[in-house]
Amino acid sequence: MGSGYYRYLRNLLKDRSGLILTPEKNYLIDTRLAPLARKRGYQTIADMVQNLTAYPDEALTVEIVEAMNTHESSFFRDREPFDLFKSTILPQLLQRRADKRHIRVWCAACSSGQEPYSLAMIVKGEAAKLAGWKVDIVATDISHSVLARAALGRYSQFEIQRGLPVNLLVKHFTQDGDDWRVNDDVRKMVTFKPFNLLHECDGLGQFDLVFCRNVMIYFDLETKSRVLASISKVLHKDGVLFLGSAESTMGLTEDFGPVQAGRGAYKHTNGPPCLVEI
Repeated sequence: MGSGYYRYLRNLLKDRSGLILTPEKNYLIDTRLAPLARKRGYQTIADMVQNLTAYPDEALTVEIVEAMNTHESSFFRDREPFDLFKSTILPQLLQRRADKRHIRVWCAACSSGQEPYSLAMIVKGEAAKLAGWKVDIVATDISHSVLARAALGRYSQFEIQRGLPVNLLVKHFTQDGDDWRVNDDVRKMVTFKPFNLLHECDGLGQFDLVFCRNVMIYFDLETKSRVLASISKVLHKDGVLFLGSAESTMGLTEDFGPVQAGRGAYKHTNGPPCLVEI
């Protein structure tokens, strides 16, 4: 099928995950899908795609999408959102949710789990203040395989060294061979579940805080707007949305506006004072 399989795969990725690949990025298809093609018994990616178009295979389609999506993460990545959560958002939640004593956080596109575990360690450190409270940290990703790895909470020495303070390593991790595992008390604080950001997120419930960082940079403008509209429905009116440092809501939605307190933090434009506004 010549080089037409590139176009087929680019369209497939956009439809299934929102990922936009330009022809200049065809090399990513070559490097990420060649191992999958070999594993599936095909000599080339073109052969795999040709067979897929003739005999639709949902399992293979899912594997292709998962292989092509970037799974990059680190502990306390871009430290500012985590500092803001600990210093301002969590104290505000203790005041504003005192009647319910229930806090819900959503980490969208959580990849291998470092982001939700970073939040869980902060919550664990404030355990005395949160006695009698319920804190839900829901972490989602489109990839079932990366979620399975995240749920194990096992990380290499290289991954540990990327952003994790030594005192938290000693306190919350146990060495397992050459790797490190998150201790069960922290690991069980996070609920991992598969979710595609292209779908409506009403079924996930309402949240006080949403982390959706460094994923929408891969979407086109229409998809970004749709995702933000969906998030606005599940974020409490005084809640905070964190996007990546290279991401913005400008020109995409009127639902959210930036918060002065922190880079990458957004609030409902027509809501009450948000959790970082004291």
